[in-house]
Amino acid sequence: MSSAFVSSDEIRDQFSSAMSAMYQQEVPQYGTLLSLVETVNQEVLAAHPVLNSTLQKNDELARINVERHGAIRVGSANELAMLRRMFEVMGMAPVGYYDLSVAGVPVHSTAFRPVSDSALKRNPFRVFTSLLRLELIEKVELRKQASEVLSSRDIFTANAKILIERFEQQGGLNAADAELFVQEALETFRWHDNATVDLATYERLHDEHRLIADVVCFRGPHINHLTPRTLDIDEVQRRMPSAGIDPKATIEGPPRRDCPILLRQTSFKALEETIAFADAAEGKHTARFGEIEQRGIALTHKGRALYDRLLAEARDNAPAVSNNEAHQAHLSAVFKAFPDDYATLHREQLAFFHYQAVAGKTSQMDVSTEQVERLIEQGALAVTPMIYEDFLPVSAAGIFQSNLGDSSRDNYASSSSQQQFEQALGANVIDEIELYTQRQQASLEQALAQLAG
Repeated sequence: MSSAFVSSDEIRDQFSSAMSAMYQQEVPQYGTLLSLVETVNQEVLAAHPVLNSTLQKNDELARINVERHGAIRVGSANELAMLRRMFEVMGMAPVGYYDLSVAGVPVHSTAFRPVSDSALKRNPFRVFTSLLRLELIEKVELRKQASEVLSSRDIFTANAKILIERFEQQGGLNAADAELFVQEALETFRWHDNATVDLATYERLHDEHRLIADVVCFRGPHINHLTPRTLDIDEVQRRMPSAGIDPKATIEGPPRRDCPILLRQTSFKALEETIAFADAAEGKHTARFGEIEQRGIALTHKGRALYDRLLAEARDNAPAVSNNEAHQAHLSAVFKAFPDDYATLHREQLAFFHYQAVAGKTSQMDVSTEQVERLIEQGALAVTPMIYEDFLPVSAAGIFQSNLGDSSRDNYASSSSQQQFEQALGANVIDEIELYTQRQQASLEQALAQLAG
């Protein structure tokens, strides 16, 4: 890339900052949430100096303060494909495939995010992006109407499309173009309080599924939440009511652990907002909410299989009481079967790690991957947890459902269709486990080469 071009990492950083500022204006409670998360994070770092120094040493402390993920839902293949091109300008690629229809949400999704170690440290901003599955609308006439409404809108500004094409042709954007791109791209994610359909059409789509109405009935898809990362989600959940925030009943994901795994999420209830409809009627719409996440170590296929088995066991034997305290106690009891120390997680190959050669150490043995455990025991090789950068389908559906009301359906009689999604996307999604494997192997090879001298 020419030195005259702004890096994609810088454009992503500018965009995530602009998105956060816009969302604070649109949803003031999000600003309250950011303040609460920052306070809790500072307290955790002050109380745990070892964690603080480890994050600093691994160059991961700075990213926590800027870390966000957003979520957006689009209605057509054309919208999804153009979003892929837009996010490519920001150095974000589609990672993972998520089918939420099995949990009663008529979408399938991917996460656009940076993929390299250096890009993730610079700014790990990610956007969970869902495509509405129109074929899951049972009423043929309603499905046709939804398709026609979607085909008549353009969620991207003319300038955004010009700048995306310029990026693709030139291989980058200069500083002025990058600044304009951020502002133009932001328009796709902006909230509009006027619907493109009349109230009766909105209500028919809403009765089919609230999310369908949210995707179809507006000029743009609008960001429906932004999520800061906390170091103690249980404490944030506990304090939310005293900050004037109404949290969902339970935290999604694994229980609290000494060695956090994967992803834990909670949210505050969606806002009820006044909407002007195309026939001049007024009504209410519920879509946008606030979310918080706590990220742990990424799990291997073996680790995910154990996690999925224990989660299924916990759900099958869940207590009737649904408050968070009882839910967490139940989860913790079931997850005692999941090792909770990094040495065991590494030895049993349940999780992914970064490797570092220890300064001043050399190896007297034939350095090879088979000797890794012995090198760690000798103190020649250090390992640090690899943060999970992706999402959990069950948790994502749980967050969606908590903000869609209690009347949502249990599931759709449909099959997962990654091929259909990728055809709409115009590209293959990256396998996230393969990506973690490659990053782990690269760090190991580099560390072993340093030890071998």
